[in-house]
Amino acid sequence: MKYALVTGASSGFGMYTALELAYQGYHVLATMRDVNNRTQIEGVAREQATLERLTVLQLDVTKQEDLDRVATYLEQHSISVQVLVNNAGYCQSGFFQDLTEEEWQAQFQTNFFGAVRTTKALLPFIPRDGSGKIIAISSVSGFFGFPGMSAYVSSKFALEGWGESLRLELMNEGIWVSLVQPGAYRTKIWERGLEKVAGLQTGNAFQQYLVKEAMKSRDNGADPREVARLVAHIAQKSKPRFRYPIGKGAKTLAIGKRWLAWSWIEGYVDRYLKGKGTK
Repeated sequence: MKYALVTGASSGFGMYTALELAYQGYHVLATMRDVNNRTQIEGVAREQATLERLTVLQLDVTKQEDLDRVATYLEQHSISVQVLVNNAGYCQSGFFQDLTEEEWQAQFQTNFFGAVRTTKALLPFIPRDGSGKIIAISSVSGFFGFPGMSAYVSSKFALEGWGESLRLELMNEGIWVSLVQPGAYRTKIWERGLEKVAGLQTGNAFQQYLVKEAMKSRDNGADPREVARLVAHIAQKSKPRFRYPIGKGAKTLAIGKRWLAWSWIEGYVDRYLKGKGTK
């Protein structure tokens, strides 16, 4: 039996990824901070006849004691984890001058250190025979610094840099590290991500426009099951690539960031936002 472990599996990318991997034949350890939120994932698994391949475990990636408990579970049941999906995270939006140090710390504790901590604890259970995969859910915000999202962007930039080093360290040991970089999708990440700015009534025209654009991205996001299918595809490849941008405009943005001069990108964004945001 092949095993996969997915963090943050109560909703969004995590839930759909866990369900897709179960559908593809993996026994999935679906972890979440509060196991009382298991109703939706178990309901869908029951409908797709994969409930017997789903085990829900409690795991808050910011708590080492939770990770130790999961590691003990794996050891006691002699489980090798072929696929580890570091998905747990949230989006802390807000303009830099409005964010507190506590909000920055919390963002990094989940999005970055949560993935580092989880991988460190579970690495001994990942096979080193070429079948082992570590897949982290990054974002287009991991390579492009969107205004009004500096904390989230920074945590994803950190995830990308760590992922590069980890990929090069582990590939010769038979473990493949990959990053998935979604654009805007319809997930609950927007609920917490936009709560700080959603009720913003003050601020200049530039800030107001950014808030409206964020709301538009939330409302027009794509189906998150696209990302889940991509993760399952990566999990089954013998030698997956490192980065996988996905979603409307994600690949174009990645190519543009790589090949265009920053002065051109900066000028375009400045003209676009000034032209739209001051009307």
